[in-house]
Amino acid sequence: MSDKGSNIKSRLPSRHVSVGPKSAPHRSMYYAMGMTEEQIYQPFVGVATTWNESAPCNITLGRQAQAVKKGVKEVNGTPREFTTITVTDGIAMGHEAMKASLVSREVIADSVELSVRGHCYDGLVGLAGCDKSLPGLMMAMVRLNIPSVFIYGGSILPGNYKGKDLTIIDVFEAVGKHASGEIDEKELKNIEKVACPTAGSCGGQFTANTMACISEALGLALTNSAMTPATYEERDNYGFESGKAVMDLIEKNIRPRDIVTLESLKNAAVVVAATGGSTNAALHLPAIANEAGIKFTLRDVVEIYQSTPYIGDMSPGGKYVAKDLYEVGGVPVVIKSLLDGGYINGDCMTVTGKTIGENHKNVIFPKDQDVVYSCDNPISDHSSVVGLWGNLAEEGSISKIAGLKNLSFKGKAKCFDCEEDALTAVLKNEIVAGDAVIIRYEGPKGGPGMREMLSTTGAIYGQGLGETVALITDGRFSGGTRGFCIGHVGPEAAVGGMIGLLKDGDEIVIDAIKGEINVSLTDEEIAKRKKEWKPRSTNHNSGSIWKYAQTVGPAHEGAVTQPGAKEETHTYADI
Repeated sequence: MSDKGSNIKSRLPSRHVSVGPKSAPHRSMYYAMGMTEEQIYQPFVGVATTWNESAPCNITLGRQAQAVKKGVKEVNGTPREFTTITVTDGIAMGHEAMKASLVSREVIADSVELSVRGHCYDGLVGLAGCDKSLPGLMMAMVRLNIPSVFIYGGSILPGNYKGKDLTIIDVFEAVGKHASGEIDEKELKNIEKVACPTAGSCGGQFTANTMACISEALGLALTNSAMTPATYEERDNYGFESGKAVMDLIEKNIRPRDIVTLESLKNAAVVVAATGGSTNAALHLPAIANEAGIKFTLRDVVEIYQSTPYIGDMSPGGKYVAKDLYEVGGVPVVIKSLLDGGYINGDCMTVTGKTIGENHKNVIFPKDQDVVYSCDNPISDHSSVVGLWGNLAEEGSISKIAGLKNLSFKGKAKCFDCEEDALTAVLKNEIVAGDAVIIRYEGPKGGPGMREMLSTTGAIYGQGLGETVALITDGRFSGGTRGFCIGHVGPEAAVGGMIGLLKDGDEIVIDAIKGEINVSLTDEEIAKRKKEWKPRSTNHNSGSIWKYAQTVGPAHEGAVTQPGAKEETHTYADI
């Protein structure tokens, strides 16, 4: 056997399993799968998807992967498809299963890393649908640092009921309306049956669509690939072009860490703030940054938010869903407005091999629409997402204020040590205007798993209390959450944070304009409570959730479970 193809593969990881006499056993296994000698000597491209039948977010990804593979083959690459897990928040929400959600981000990143490492792939195209699968795949790309292209699976189409567009959030809020007697069981059933009419991820500017926008803003996805709905055949075109693009990146040796820089992370944070994106972005951007060895914390993220105008009138704080943004030109319209306004660094490299400025040079901002505004005429001069610090959150916290009328709050704490107890109180109509609902021991370590609270926030909003009740937690919120909700409170209760020291009746004071959150207690009283506090145990003393709790870091640093590139001595791409 000659070293045919060794010049092509001399700098690629797949040379270890395909070139030279020592690779004869490996080649035997490729022949068993019907591969030709020519295919074995071409670059290997992993095509990773989160396809499954767990939820509508993922069921089109298998089809889209076939388009990616055609694109790779078109330019003399050899695609190798594999899948990884997802946990679907819309189904996991509101009960014990939600503890698995954020953990799945790490499992996705780890499993993609191991599959690529174990088979020596030279490039990666990743397709994702549900919330945590998007950052999980992007984290894996940056960690491995092989040429990579990200593709979002696409959004669901909106439902319609009585002439109004619906998303899954309307169903969660309808549960609250039902509990308060505003609607009956028949009405609730009618809403649940029509809210999700197609395949695709949740339709508003919730976590999945927020992270999809980030993929374009970071430069890891092709321009205008994010907002095309999942069921549209146009998605297959983006898959095909992504397959071709990854081969071009391999040829030019453009890697994710050439693309994911401090400046491109700032660009991504700008796009989140401008579109009223999910608070979860402040968890996922630091985690992606960690993979590149870049320190980019919650404080860094919200400082960018505070200087960014709010220009995207997107649900849940605004009127429109992903399909509407797609119809006016997609994420490029947002980026074009921000480029013209001077809020985005146009010099950042992207997977097209061009800068983000070059990619959007010829985009024309559409005037006859009100989905995206120009930066000189924004919906609001201030960010739609803010950070809050104070004696209740020394490491910070975050709140989405898009659509809120009142940006300050003073009320009395009602404390719950898990979400289920709080949700029960809401559905029994035990929460009233002026309450500060405290849900603690739901942080990364204390949950474990940092659950989202959409069932509770949806029920509160559905009862008409969204403007008059604050919900404060060391857990997370769905990107679909609206109302006065503060999450990611750190230090979390499980490590002795102030949120774990609160008692019923304590006065909570919030000022979202000043970025402050405090409890009205003396230093002496706080010191006394800290001395009396004792750690709590959880019911997760084995398995993957236990393992996660042993390694996970604080929320303001992204709740990551490993040190990232700053501790590397080599990268996989250079084996």
